Amino acid sequence: MKRIIQGVGVLILLALIVVAGSVVRFDKSKEDLLPKYANEASQFIALPDGAVAHVRDQGNKAGPALVLIHGSNASLHTWEPWVQNLGTTYHVITMDMPGHGLTGAVPNDDYSRTGMVNFVHEVTQKLDLKRYAIGGNSMGGGVAAQYAETFPDEVAALVLVDAAGIPRKPQPDGKIPLAFRLAQMPVLNKILLYVTPRSMVAEGLHKVFVDQSKVTDEMVTRYYDLTLYDGNRRATGIRFRLPPDDGAVAEQLGAIKAPTLILWGDKDGLIPVEYAGEFAKRIPGSKVVIYPNVGHIPMEEVPEKSAADVAGFLGAAFGMEAAGVTPQPVETAPVHHDGKVEVMPLSPE
Repeated sequence: MKRIIQGVGVLILLALIVVAGSVVRFDKSKEDLLPKYANEASQFIALPDGAVAHVRDQGNKAGPALVLIHGSNASLHTWEPWVQNLGTTYHVITMDMPGHGLTGAVPNDDYSRTGMVNFVHEVTQKLDLKRYAIGGNSMGGGVAAQYAETFPDEVAALVLVDAAGIPRKPQPDGKIPLAFRLAQMPVLNKILLYVTPRSMVAEGLHKVFVDQSKVTDEMVTRYYDLTLYDGNRRATGIRFRLPPDDGAVAEQLGAIKAPTLILWGDKDGLIPVEYAGEFAKRIPGSKVVIYPNVGHIPMEEVPEKSAADVAGFLGAAFGMEAAGVTPQPVETAPVHHDGKVEVMPLSPE
């Protein structure tokens, strides 16, 4: 009987080892992922705080500069459709934020919004940018908004894409990706350091797109690989444990002087379209574009349309700046959901 019990115990142990081996995923190294996700435009820039930023400096280097900041658990790759559509005219700079992409974990473990603002500013200083537009999606939109509040003399224009930065009412769990919900739960978020199913990454991507054809195997693999990049899961856990700071950003939105474009998908389940109107109310003279049947990531779901709107907006904003014209605050236009571009005038007329 003793031998039978021991044998059963060994079988159970072996079964647990097999199960663990099938679900546990260890971090992937730089050697694993750089050949796949860096390219000829990639730079790895050492910053004063010891971080090494993965940056792509692309497009027309003689054109006006546009700095773009991705959202939570994404990477600079999310902006490649805009780089392709805007790069002929604009000098486009994208980067992997701390705890994301090939930048990975940073030495000071500062994954707060203010830390990310400082990180972006260090990159722009390293690239010797003096005056430029800045834009961001989701988490990156909140970073871009705070950046415009913090460095007004450097920001020529602001683009907010389904942006964070205003306190939000809780959303139904069914609309929030499982990975985001688990990352906020004590104990369970520790398990995510080792157990991160590819299916969970796929589920999150499917929830942020309306057009499901956009969620390709290649996209899921990229998001999954970069989630597993050395230190990124630990950094995500730290970031999701930070207290909300949208209120501090929202309080200062009225002080933003840069011309501002607000883009939003009307089917965004993560940050509902009503917040486009909230941003528009708070930022004087802002322009709003709502895309019908589009989710949380318009730059990937409707890249041509969204890039065209950005090109028109930046052309006017940089053109006015070159002419020495200062936009005057005007009453905010109502937000429409029929796909038409409802804009506030950039000129004082």
